[in-house]
Amino acid sequence: MAIGPVVLLETDKIINAGKLRLRLLALLRILNARGIVIVLLACMVGVLSGAVVVLISWIVNRLHTLLYAIPPGARLSEMFSLSRPEMAFIPIVGGVLVGLTALYVKRRKLRRPIDPIEANALYGGRMSITDTLVVVLQTILSSGFGASVGLEAAYTQAGSGLASKIACSIGLRRSDIRLLVGCGAGGAIAAAFGAPLTGAFYGFELIIGVYSVANVAPMMAAAVSASLVAGYFGVTSFPIELGELPPMLAGQYLPFLLLGLIAGGLSIAIMQLVTLVERLFAKLAISSALRPAIGGCLVGLLALMTPQVLSSGHGALHRELAMNYGLYVIVELFFLKLLASAVSIGSGFRGGLFFASLFLGALAGKIFAEVMAIISPETGIDPVVAAVIGMTSLAVGVVGGPLTMTFLALESTGDLTITGVVLAASIMSAILVRETFGYSFSTWRFHLRGETIRSAHDISWMRDLSVGRMMRENIRTIPCYMTVAQFREEVPLGSVQRIIAVEGDKKYVGMLIVAEVHALRPDPSNDERPVSELIKYRDIMLLPTMNVKVAAEMFAKTGSEELAVVDDYNSRKVCGLLTEGYLLRRYAEELDKVRKDIAGER
Repeated sequence: MAIGPVVLLETDKIINAGKLRLRLLALLRILNARGIVIVLLACMVGVLSGAVVVLISWIVNRLHTLLYAIPPGARLSEMFSLSRPEMAFIPIVGGVLVGLTALYVKRRKLRRPIDPIEANALYGGRMSITDTLVVVLQTILSSGFGASVGLEAAYTQAGSGLASKIACSIGLRRSDIRLLVGCGAGGAIAAAFGAPLTGAFYGFELIIGVYSVANVAPMMAAAVSASLVAGYFGVTSFPIELGELPPMLAGQYLPFLLLGLIAGGLSIAIMQLVTLVERLFAKLAISSALRPAIGGCLVGLLALMTPQVLSSGHGALHRELAMNYGLYVIVELFFLKLLASAVSIGSGFRGGLFFASLFLGALAGKIFAEVMAIISPETGIDPVVAAVIGMTSLAVGVVGGPLTMTFLALESTGDLTITGVVLAASIMSAILVRETFGYSFSTWRFHLRGETIRSAHDISWMRDLSVGRMMRENIRTIPCYMTVAQFREEVPLGSVQRIIAVEGDKKYVGMLIVAEVHALRPDPSNDERPVSELIKYRDIMLLPTMNVKVAAEMFAKTGSEELAVVDDYNSRKVCGLLTEGYLLRRYAEELDKVRKDIAGER
């Protein structure tokens, strides 16, 4: 029986429909594959981060060209002197503009901008576009008019802010939002320095707070995409020409480790100096909107001595690495740049210490090499190698991220031979800062505002798990003037382990261990003793606002299994009791939930 053309046509339609359905199913499988979608979104975030870096960099360079009459393509801080003395007034104008933007933010009652570290630590990666625009505008005005601040704050804020907006708009989970925020910030750093590995580990160490294999693909996709975009539009990378270097000797490792420790100490001093300057400006009896103008005046005066203190210092760093100045000149420039950066940030200019720390570290490394050439010339410390090691070590102390700075040195120099000693010195700096100071520049400023953030780890759930939520309110107390005999009658052995002693209107006095009171030999001399003589943990109390981590540290420090909860340390009114066993159990339960949320469906 012959098959007619109509039947063949219908058969072809059925076959084509089946093929189309299979293709749709394959596409749906791809879209349902969460890892692939996150990588694609990370690529998009990387492209956007690279684009905003290009745009911000172009605007600032145009401002430098117009305001300071430098040739196109030149760097402001590489000038030997200002073209005209009146250019020293330009940072003052910038300070006025930054002050006006701060006044606008204050009058509109906008909240203080949240940066990527704080967003990932406390808000699940959620950031505001308004915050992003404020930070970017103020940073452009600050650096564009010559204040001694870096653009990295604007780069990372813009990249992570856009990433957060995209992730929130499509309803991603908390862990994915945090990841894309890290991709945005890491992509911005990768684009700014032309260094994908540096950008990726910046995202891991400083923004996400943890390295995991599952996050490698999205982070690298974002960093590479951002670098390609920036390179396509001609953003200058960050190469360091080392030239022909002498071979690294075993005897040079110890001096370089010493340099790492010195850089760590300098980074602590720099952070403390910025805080001191900020407090001095805060004591001035003038509006905070006028302080940047005063800071701009001081920066302008310093610029009359050397323009290398202006803006972030890219040009000055390359010039210092390429030329050999005397020890006096390098020391003078170090202190001038340090003072300019501290005044700029302390007076209210917007920006960061990322690149300033690189520049100051390079100068510190050269100073170290010059001093070693005087006191121990046989070590043969090369000034350029010392500059690279000082640059990364001091930046690790200020910014954080030993691997980030090690990869920056590797990708900038292209020299693998010094990477090991760079990493070793960076680790020495990081250990010193962590053990003696405990903060990077960003987390130190959080601490000054009363925050407990030490990294970008997601601790918001820990804040919610407070002592007030976990304590037991229906507690029994006894008056502290009660005698031992009365106590034995009121509190039989085995009824409770510990009981709280109070005076007046439930004012906390201390804790009594029931077994110890009953263990006293029954005689008149003991029976008539007040139990207040047996009280323990008189000044050890918990507050309802304490989070689970702080409370756990209190239990570990005191060795007690139960602690009283009071409303505050002044009134000391007892409002509850918390046991260590319950706290640790709740902590473990919440931590397990967080881990499952992070690892879910991977």
